[in-house]
Amino acid sequence: MSWSTIGMLVGLTVCASEVPQHEAEQIFPVNTRQTHAPSIVECENGDLIASWYRGTEGPEEDASIHGARKRKGDTKWSDPFPLVDRKGFGDCNTCMMIDGQKRLWLFWPTIIGESWESALMNYAVSTNYTQDGPPQWDRLEIMLLKPADFKAEVLALLGDQKIKPPRGAMAVGADPQRAKLDDPLYQRLGWAPRCKPTVLPTGRILLPLYTDTWAISIMAVSDDAGSNWYASKPLIGFGNIQPSVLRRNDGTLVAYMRENGGRRHVRVSESTDNGITWGPVGESDLPNYGSGLDAVRLSNGHWLIVNNDNGRVSLAVSISEDEGKTWKYTRHLEQHAGGRYHYPAVIEGRDGTIHAIYSTFIAPDPATAKPGPNGKIPEFVDKGIKHAAFNEAWVRVQD
Repeated sequence: MSWSTIGMLVGLTVCASEVPQHEAEQIFPVNTRQTHAPSIVECENGDLIASWYRGTEGPEEDASIHGARKRKGDTKWSDPFPLVDRKGFGDCNTCMMIDGQKRLWLFWPTIIGESWESALMNYAVSTNYTQDGPPQWDRLEIMLLKPADFKAEVLALLGDQKIKPPRGAMAVGADPQRAKLDDPLYQRLGWAPRCKPTVLPTGRILLPLYTDTWAISIMAVSDDAGSNWYASKPLIGFGNIQPSVLRRNDGTLVAYMRENGGRRHVRVSESTDNGITWGPVGESDLPNYGSGLDAVRLSNGHWLIVNNDNGRVSLAVSISEDEGKTWKYTRHLEQHAGGRYHYPAVIEGRDGTIHAIYSTFIAPDPATAKPGPNGKIPEFVDKGIKHAAFNEAWVRVQD
């Protein structure tokens, strides 16, 4: 083969990567049961594995974790299969990773009481997950965290504010969430994941967690490839939850967080010591109205974030070429009134394809909608998990 032929083929490859590409599909037929908080990984062989929880959100006892597989080159996903189910308790938000030892990790909380304040962290690890059907778990364990007492810091930043107790929480007294700071149990329970772990060049694993007890975040940290975990200092902003962590070239870590208060912008905090302590929680320029997000550093160094930028009817992908200082390009995966497209997770595949996965809740057609058993027309009739595969060139076209 001549050098000119090789150069032409390389040129064709580069040009192909610059052609906007996008395709999307529901992972399974939509149904009436809630399917929520998904995650996605790419295996070494190019297969994709997705996870989500199905059932009733939070404390209800029928929620369990499910998954599906899409073989490399296939156009369809496998039938859903069970991943984990702690019988009698609600298993909820999922996130996954494949580590440097090629092990599949699944993280999720089990709700052991009647509120997300009672969330108990779990993880499962598999070295046998490429066969059809569910992975075979080598380990299935509870993650116990014991953060250093953060009561004084919370009180100093809280001031005269009051925090609304989460749904189902015990609310005794005029300011119940402040009173809970006196009980170490509330600082150790209630932590839940949403976004995938970040692995640093040192090998340290940072698993972003949050608690609805005070609407703050924390990192579960492992320095021994996941054998042991401990807690970082918390990220305290009273509304900053469900972090996604990216690393700048200078080593600074940036946590982008869902805004669960009234500031209407993605919350942000930085760490200069590999995730052990975090600076003040501020606000980015990206809009957010109380819904989940996820971000990924692409192989070319650009940053990409998937975020609801105008309520949950609008799911946007934005790209930054300057490590989060500005977000120059935005294109929407979804913009449809009468639905919710939310709780995204995003990764980049080995071939440069960007994979986003998210929950879809579709409202009924008013012309054909039928009342449910309670006599009311349901708010959403079709619920599912959607996968979108696209490239950076597609985002750069913008809407």
